[in-house]
Amino acid sequence: MAIIGIGVDVVDIDRFERQLERTPGLRDRLFVPAERELNARSLAARFAAKEAVAKVLGAPAGMNWQDCWIGLDSSGPTIQITGTVLAVAKDRGVRKWHLSMSHDGGIATAMVVAES
Repeated sequence: MAIIGIGVDVVDIDRFERQLERTPGLRDRLFVPAERELNARSLAARFAAKEAVAKVLGAPAGMNWQDCWIGLDSSGPTIQITGTVLAVAKDRGVRKWHLSMSHDGGIATAMVVAES
């Protein structure tokens, strides 16, 4: 296995929450139904994770935010992909994802590592 890419992103939680309030359709555009009811802190961390995934993949044109979401399993948060994101990941040889998310002091952050 080799590292294909590393992506990191940070989100100002208050600013992100204001954006969600100003643009009601944004929540539906960025998040799958299972994510939409989470609080602003959790949504900001998930958005940071999605941005980090996009960075790993080279921010491909036409990426659908609905094709990447953050799930949970017994070991913690996991990256779930389908559609446009899955196609680019397969093309780049991504077989495994590693994700770390955190929020503190008004900032949400995520780091993603993709492996072949």
